[in-house]
Amino acid sequence: MVDVRMPVTAEPVGDVTAVLGEGPYWRPEDEVLLWVDVTRGLLHMTRVQLGETITIELDPVSAAFPAVGGGIVTAGGHRLTLRATRPGEGWAGRTIAEAPASDGVRFNDAAVDPAGRVWVGSMDIKEKEPLGTLYRLGTGGTLTPVVKGATVSNGIGWSPDGTRMYYNDSPLRRIDMFDYDQATGEAFGGRVFADLSRADGFPDGLTVDADGYVWVAMFAGGALRRFTPAGHQDAVLPLPVSQPTSCAFGGPGMADLFVTTAYRDLTEAQRAAEPLAGRLLRLRPGPVGLPSSATQAVIPS
Repeated sequence: MVDVRMPVTAEPVGDVTAVLGEGPYWRPEDEVLLWVDVTRGLLHMTRVQLGETITIELDPVSAAFPAVGGGIVTAGGHRLTLRATRPGEGWAGRTIAEAPASDGVRFNDAAVDPAGRVWVGSMDIKEKEPLGTLYRLGTGGTLTPVVKGATVSNGIGWSPDGTRMYYNDSPLRRIDMFDYDQATGEAFGGRVFADLSRADGFPDGLTVDADGYVWVAMFAGGALRRFTPAGHQDAVLPLPVSQPTSCAFGGPGMADLFVTTAYRDLTEAQRAAEPLAGRLLRLRPGPVGLPSSATQAVIPS
């Protein structure tokens, strides 16, 4: 595995610190980054140019992303909910889908395919047993199981042409790839895209840039790792925190790379050594992300 270090400055955005920051999603119309603190059940809406954050308590919440025509979709517990664009009237929202309730299992990461189709994965809360499922949201609020037996569903993304889907079950320490039919939402032919068993940490959230390169946050590994479309690692971006959780492009020209982080289970000494742990970070690595329209959810009727 190529281990070329790419020195990039990581700067904090705003002043919010999360126990378990996750799920960055860019909302271009008002230059706001949506992200969550899973442990505290909080949705953060950070206006990145000003460093200002509006925080809403939604316990539980594990992911949030914008919807076509306005509104925010949140994943929490076993439910997907469509809420208003901003806090206020209609913020409680309406349930658009619900997975079968199961003790010790909750939704985790979620993403939107290039056609606006919603995907959401669940996980074992204890992160030990293969109790989770990766679902695709269909018409009428139907959640179709696509990948069963996941322990910690994470890192869902697509190639720029929409013919590949990437997915992590973090404890397996690899990125899987599926052939993808954008017209139907069918994912098939699953195989290993990148083996991370010898890398530090566990693959968490990921994003795909405009050239088809895959960027993955390595939880407990203190870095982002970048892979070519052929699955070869070509760069490592060291970070000033040990627990990066996910990453997403945004900002002017989609040239900023936002990284959510955590300080879960760190000792006081470790936190003192990582003053940026739990903060939202911004990098400018050079490559740019896909257009923001690729992350707008189409809500089925």
